Amino acid sequence: MAAITWASLHLKTPTPSLHFPNLPKPRPILARPGPRGRVRASLIEPDGGRLVELMVKESEKAWKVKAAEQLPKIRLSAVDLQWVHVLSEGWASPLRGFMRESEFLQTLHFSSLRLRDGSRVNMSVPIVLALDDLQKSRVGSSTAVALVDDGGDLVAILSDIEIYKHNKEERIARTWGTTAGGIPYAEKAISGAGNWLIGGDLEVVKPIKYNDGLDRFRLSPAQLRLEFERRDADAVFAFQLRNPVHNGHALLMTDTRRRLLDMGYKNPVLLLHPLGGYTKEDDVPLTWRMKQHEKVLEDGVLDPETTVVSIFPSPMHYAGPTEVQWHAKARINAGANFYIVGRDPAGMAHPIEKRDLYDADHGKKVVSMAPGLERLNILPFKVAAYDKTQSKMAFFDPSRAQDFVFISGTKMRSLAKNRESPPEGFMCPGGWKVLVEYYESLAPASNGRVPQPLAA
Repeated sequence: MAAITWASLHLKTPTPSLHFPNLPKPRPILARPGPRGRVRASLIEPDGGRLVELMVKESEKAWKVKAAEQLPKIRLSAVDLQWVHVLSEGWASPLRGFMRESEFLQTLHFSSLRLRDGSRVNMSVPIVLALDDLQKSRVGSSTAVALVDDGGDLVAILSDIEIYKHNKEERIARTWGTTAGGIPYAEKAISGAGNWLIGGDLEVVKPIKYNDGLDRFRLSPAQLRLEFERRDADAVFAFQLRNPVHNGHALLMTDTRRRLLDMGYKNPVLLLHPLGGYTKEDDVPLTWRMKQHEKVLEDGVLDPETTVVSIFPSPMHYAGPTEVQWHAKARINAGANFYIVGRDPAGMAHPIEKRDLYDADHGKKVVSMAPGLERLNILPFKVAAYDKTQSKMAFFDPSRAQDFVFISGTKMRSLAKNRESPPEGFMCPGGWKVLVEYYESLAPASNGRVPQPLAA
């Protein structure tokens, strides 16, 4: 009953079930050994020592909005708005705005940023804003620009700006390790973008809202830290996903909590953190994924008392070992000191050849060695498969490999599309029903056209 109540509160009410008052400064720093081997812990420090939040103070908003009326305007795309969201809440701390050239180059070549004290923080994915030639000419000699949404409403001000060349080929090659055509994010946000990049200090006057019924799940790093403190978490372990949760995922998450308890932690809390920004067209849309996650909690597959479900607002690059560093770094800023890394994280099929673009093991190897992630405890993904002898998902045992069946994402989608049932124990019935309903919403209409996914 607790699971049903929790899920209902979070997914069916028009307002948040949790109230977040003025947020305290996060406590320092990582888990450390205590007397006689006991573990003591508090939330891990954000990168740079403090969480960067870029919202304009209410007392300053009126005059800043007035001043912005005189500035050149840059219209933001949907993906640009998602990056404004990411920056404004501090997911990319200590970054204070869209990258200037020195930050862009450090990101491309070193996957990290050097701070004033000489230390480095991880930053593997460029967070940049592109301009075309006409926009650049409109900016002219101005030292600041106004960033507006598709309706022309002011979202943010970018000041102390720097405009520099957008070398798209270098950016794509260094981010993905290939310039082959067909990379979803590159085609969506880079190839057709302007030939210039503009960086500067960001001040956000209009919080990013999506009005999709899920805004209450988009907790900022500061809000998540407050929630972890409210629950008295002495460890936070994060699991990133962009797919429906099956029982193999749940097994991994519950086993991770058991391992942390065995290490001496008293109250490890799971951050179940689905990606909510841009994803490629054949991924299950966010609204349907969140509805499926609701059923997982209602069915008691995960414990709502030790699970926080929130949406990570970043767009998805599918850049494998490069991108998984970004996913891990952002969770440090949200307070996680443990991060679960799966097989081929953030990977995808090669856009031209019939093979995976990345080695399946490189993501976990890279993230465990990456500069600036030394404070984060990496938890390698244990491989789960369907155990025919137990009729459930279990950790793969190579000594009896013949007893296991690997159900790929492709196979899972094929079963759901054809309204076929997976083996009993693969996914909770309520979650599977949601997945089938999603693919039914894509069934060809009588006119032969395939409709857009229906809202969940």
